[in-house]
Amino acid sequence: MAETASSEQPKKQEQQASSIPSIAEDVRRTVSEFGLSVRDLVFQYRSYEDAFFQKINDKLIRVREHPAAAVGFALSAAFLLVPGPRKFLFRHTLGRLQSEEARFVRAEKNVKELGLSVDLMKKESKKLLERAALAEEEMLRGYAGLKHAGRQIQHRVMSVCGVEAQAADLMDMLREIPGREALKLRAEIASMTSLLKQQRITLDKRIMKFSELGVPEK
Repeated sequence: MAETASSEQPKKQEQQASSIPSIAEDVRRTVSEFGLSVRDLVFQYRSYEDAFFQKINDKLIRVREHPAAAVGFALSAAFLLVPGPRKFLFRHTLGRLQSEEARFVRAEKNVKELGLSVDLMKKESKKLLERAALAEEEMLRGYAGLKHAGRQIQHRVMSVCGVEAQAADLMDMLREIPGREALKLRAEIASMTSLLKQQRITLDKRIMKFSELGVPEK
C-alpha cells in the first residue's frame, strides 16, 4: 500500500503542473476581455456625453439667434408652472372637453331612457285601447240587450194593464151578483189585481231606469 501511495503522488504533481498553464491562460483571457469591455463602456459614455453637450450647444445657439422666442417660451413655461393659471387652462381646455363629453354621455343616457319610456307608453296604450275596444263591444251588446229588455218590459206592462182592465170589469160584474160565492170570487180578483198592480209598478220603475241610462223606450 505504501508503494501505491508513492506512485500516485508523482501523478498528482504532474496533473497540477499541467493545469497551471491553462489556469494562467484563462486569467489572461479574462483580464483582456475585461479591459476591452471597460474601453467599450468608456467609449459609449464619451459618445453620450458629446451628444448631450452638442444638444445643449445647439439650444444655446438657437436662443442667441431667437431671443424673443426663447423669452416667450420661458414665460409660458413659468406661467404653466404656477398652480392657478395651470388649473384655469385645464378647466377651459381639457376640462371643458371632458365636461362636454360627460354631458354628451349623460344626454345619450337620457335619450335611451326616454326611448324606453316611450316604448313602455306605447305598449301600455295599446293594451288600454284593446281593453277599451272590448269594453265598447260589451257596452254595445249590453246596450242592445237593454233596448230589447226595455221593449219586452213595455209589452209586459201593456199586458198587465190589459189584465187589470179585465179584472176591473169582472169585479163590476160580481158586485151585481149576490151570494157568498160571488163575494169569494171578488176577494180572489181583488188579490190578483193587487199583485198585478205591484208588478206594473216594478216594471214602470225599470222603464224609468232605462230612460235615465239613455235607452230609448222604443
